[in-house]
Amino acid sequence: MNSYKGILPKGLLIDERYSVLLFIKQGSNAETYRVKGKDGKLYFLKLFNYSKLSRTAFDSESNLLEIEFLKKVKHENIVSYKGSGELIFENKKYAYLVLDFIAGETLAERISRERYRNYYDVQQVIIDVLKGLSHLHSLPEPIIHNEITPQNIMLDLSGNVPKAKIIDFGYARSFHSSTKAYNKVGLNLNYVASECFNGLYSPQSDIFSVGAVMYQLLFGLPAWFKDVSKFVADRANVEGPVLQERNKPLSFLKISNDFVGLDEIIKLILKKALCNDTEERFQNADEFIQAINGEIEVEDIDTFQKIKSDDKPKKTFRQVQGSKAKGKGFDAIAGLDDLKKEMKRSVIDVLQNPEKAERYGVKLPNGMILYGPPGCGKTFFAKHFAEEVGFNFLLATPSTLKSRYINATQENIAKMFEEAEKKAPTIIFIDEINELLPKRDSDSHEMAKSAVNEMLAQMDRTGEKGIFIIGATNYPDMIDPAMLRSGRLEKKFYLPLPDFKLRKALFEMSLNIRKKVLDFGIDYEKLSNLTENYVSSDIESIVNEATSIAMADDSRITMSLLEKIIKTTKPSVSLQELKKYEVMKAKMDGESIEQKEQKNDRPRIGFKS
Repeated sequence: MNSYKGILPKGLLIDERYSVLLFIKQGSNAETYRVKGKDGKLYFLKLFNYSKLSRTAFDSESNLLEIEFLKKVKHENIVSYKGSGELIFENKKYAYLVLDFIAGETLAERISRERYRNYYDVQQVIIDVLKGLSHLHSLPEPIIHNEITPQNIMLDLSGNVPKAKIIDFGYARSFHSSTKAYNKVGLNLNYVASECFNGLYSPQSDIFSVGAVMYQLLFGLPAWFKDVSKFVADRANVEGPVLQERNKPLSFLKISNDFVGLDEIIKLILKKALCNDTEERFQNADEFIQAINGEIEVEDIDTFQKIKSDDKPKKTFRQVQGSKAKGKGFDAIAGLDDLKKEMKRSVIDVLQNPEKAERYGVKLPNGMILYGPPGCGKTFFAKHFAEEVGFNFLLATPSTLKSRYINATQENIAKMFEEAEKKAPTIIFIDEINELLPKRDSDSHEMAKSAVNEMLAQMDRTGEKGIFIIGATNYPDMIDPAMLRSGRLEKKFYLPLPDFKLRKALFEMSLNIRKKVLDFGIDYEKLSNLTENYVSSDIESIVNEATSIAMADDSRITMSLLEKIIKTTKPSVSLQELKKYEVMKAKMDGESIEQKEQKNDRPRIGFKS
């Protein structure tokens, strides 16, 4: 029997503030103690052994990431930071982190005693965790936890109702560093999203882990459970079998009688949360919460994926359109007149008239970047750009191109260009291109480096081959700088929020297709005024929610219903984030933010019917 009781003896006074009461647990590189502060309150103290920490656990200034993250976080569903420091004990140097004491137990301890039998209790735990993640993911520099497991969810039992809190940020990383290699040793693979096996993580990775926890609370074991305890010393060989297991359909055991009537809904939610394709998962924690609360309808992922696979050839990327893009082109996009004019002059006219361009000595462009806040219509704009220029349209995503094998990623990119050249003239649209082509540095994952190198090689004289690349991103500053230089994705266009006129047009378009159930007296100008700083997807969501409620009540979509929904719907992009994008645009334009503000120039995007 292991009688280990921790490094620090009982009664040791740390920094003249915290007295050690008892040892709680030992982790792979840290120990946890219960301590008493000078104020008489109880706290948790986490002790880090510097010698056991990977260099990836520190930031560029040698600060311990876990401590730096928790300093920035304050939320009722996340353990609270109280202090930190360093100490020397028995000639060894340690870092320590002091956290609020939580009177309760871990979720792992709770379910080891008995299973949850009430869906409401499961729902509350999962929603609490998702609320904490929503806060982490919406920070100016989003934090990805990377280790959501029952062991890292604490149940605070001090109140009338148990409250779940996220603890242990040992594997947490900034989303802006999501392409950096990090030490994954010690992670429980049953809760780790498939893309994380390649060192890649995002908010959707945490969503997967929450889905795995929810599945376990309902069925007793994690989804696609595989006993990995015996593979601790042979991690590389277990990753393949775990991933292979996930290629099988998600199976469901008999749900307890307490969950009767919810079986199908629960299955749909779990399928979406645990989907291996990040695009098909819940895109954020708030969307997951809405699904659990029954506020949004969840599609059957199995059916959806089958339809897609039947409709497309077996390729490593998705061919959305295999013939020339047909449609209204730029006429379908309201506003952005200056932007469309500039695109037509500097890009479209050149692409449509290669002989004339050659006569004038104008080099054919290879590609461009569309960037801006989420939900502003970058994909929509790209499709209508293809219609305007008259090219074929291919859509690719990082999830369809990246592989856990370096060479396979390169091959997938090469095949994409080969197919595009066969069908030239072709526009290749790569969504979330920053995930595929991140900055290369010494800490970058090898797969990320290989993807950038392959793209650079393939983009040599791309324009002359009849191929034009459009990359969409919310984070252009995360793209490798070499991709943004002359001859590559050198054209950069910013897509901001819709203004008053265009918000009005969006409401008119969305509601006019519902004329049969639309009430009289809809004040579109008022709706536009009420939704300042809302993105196009926000407006679409508002209208969809109103439609759903009206259908359930067998009533009309009224002005009062729309106003009520707007009051309870926050803009998906905060003012703080908008300011960040203004600074980002100024940087991309080679201007100072002061110069940008003086121009007072905010082009907008919206959609015509």
